[in-house]
Order: sequence, then C-alpha cells, then structure tokens
Amino acid sequence: MPRYKKTRLVSGYPRVESFSPKGELNTGEISLKIEGLEALRLSDFEKLDQATASRVMGVSRQTYGRILSEARSIVAEALVTGKTL
Repeated sequence: MPRYKKTRLVSGYPRVESFSPKGELNTGEISLKIEGLEALRLSDFEKLDQATASRVMGVSRQTYGRILSEARSIVAEALVTGKTL
C-alpha cells in the first residue's frame, strides 16, 4: 500500500502563467508544478536554507530537496532547449 501524498503548503498561485522564449525558437512546452515553483521561490528568491524552507512548506527536508532539484532541472531544460515553461 503506497504512502499518501502529504499536503504541501504554498503561499499562493503565480500571477504569470507561462514564460516563453523570444523569437521563433519555441521547441515545445514543459510544466513546472506549483510546489516546484514555491521551492524555487523560497530557496532562490527568499534565500532560505533548505531546513527552514521545508518547514515553511510543511514537508521533510529530504522531500523539499527532491522537489527543489526537480524544479531546477525543469527550469534548466526550458532555458537550454527553448521550451515554453
């Protein structure tokens, strides 16, 4: 029996729904989950350490680290390959 997915706390939904490359180099689309955006906001914008940010989101530090790593990978793929995020 799989474990239930713990609720992740986020401050709110983004005002901007998508980002796309300028020009005609759009090579597709990739999605970023809301908890991934929140992890990026807490770590990279608010400059919180992972222990503090994980408490804010209501998840373990290990789970927070995994969410953050996945989000950074998605953003990097969108930037490098020219996909709409």
